Amino acid sequence: MLGTVKSALLGSKVRVLGTLLLALGVVVGGGLSLGLLGAPSVGGVHNSFGDVTDEETEIRTELVVRNPNPIGINLGGVSVSYDVRMNDVAMANGSKEGVSVGTGNSTVAFSTRMDNDKIPTWWVSHVRNDEETDLRVDATVRSATLGRSVAAPPVEREISTDVVSQFNTTEPRPIDGDLPLVSDPVGYVNETSARWGEVTAAETPIDMRFTVYNAKSLPMAVTEIGYTITMNNVTVGNGSSETGHVIEGHSTETIETQTAIRNGKLDQWWVSHLENDQVTQLRIDFYAELELGGETFRVPLDELTYRKTIETDLFGSKTEEAGSKATDESAAEDGSESGDATTTGDDSVTDATTAADETTAAGDTPTAEDETTTDETTTDASDGETTTTDDGLLAVSSVV
Repeated sequence: MLGTVKSALLGSKVRVLGTLLLALGVVVGGGLSLGLLGAPSVGGVHNSFGDVTDEETEIRTELVVRNPNPIGINLGGVSVSYDVRMNDVAMANGSKEGVSVGTGNSTVAFSTRMDNDKIPTWWVSHVRNDEETDLRVDATVRSATLGRSVAAPPVEREISTDVVSQFNTTEPRPIDGDLPLVSDPVGYVNETSARWGEVTAAETPIDMRFTVYNAKSLPMAVTEIGYTITMNNVTVGNGSSETGHVIEGHSTETIETQTAIRNGKLDQWWVSHLENDQVTQLRIDFYAELELGGETFRVPLDELTYRKTIETDLFGSKTEEAGSKATDESAAEDGSESGDATTTGDDSVTDATTAADETTAAGDTPTAEDETTTDETTTDASDGETTTTDDGLLAVSSVV
């Protein structure tokens, strides 16, 4: 008797559950057929760099996916995809299938790998474009169930650098020969200038001019000028060029020479750039071979050493972190606690990269004729269920 009652109750529950599921199916199906259910969309995109190796760079992405439907049903068949381009060079792209989203906003986190071999290709485009890069991130959400795709407004940033302009100066700098019978300085470099040469896939030339004053009465021959270029202590170029210039006593000559960055070394530099929080110390060291009074000697041109700090913020993540830190510090000073971080859903990103400048540390120098020197002294703004996924992207596309 008791078993019969339990069976009846169980059968009743099954019938009720089946009725509810059928009703829900009718609601969902009706919503689909009548167009009452909305397609999910992208409410925000956040990119940042993750792990970097000699071969690959991880790009971490968080998409805020908006589900406009009032109930947290699993829409099924939802996929997200995105594409990162810099000056139309495809840097990374990827997609993820089978994403589940609840009602409201959900943050979907994933990552992809960028081949570091893409860096030289991007660099060539950057220099050819007057050291300007247009970065663009496109993201799309597609629901197979609804048969609709919605693209987010693209995230666009302008990235600028200024590598060579500070080499242009009219500040006189002494040349010391450190010779036993010749007083220093033996001459002065009164002016320097630089500009990019004709960049190729293999190298990025820098055309340089030196205006040299011979401070002695004897003729001085400049037979060779050599250089070494390092970026974060990674040697990206070195070499020398014969000049064959003879500068008469107490006179001035302009010497032209060319240095070059070997683009094949830039993927090694890129690793150091990211490991150093997107900051690079560029340095160019020079030497000259001179003939004066029958003696030949090599002179390190320490006063001409060129230093430049290059800083980028490709995805705006550094700016966002700095702003968050400043807000937290301000709240701490006020004696208040900062609340939980939320995703705003704003598609905009902060302003473009700044290129911080550092000039060569050369102190006050005299005019060339004085022959004296002065010592150089998301999480989630979610009102529903949030689903976070792991790495599962397609392979990065090949180098453009």
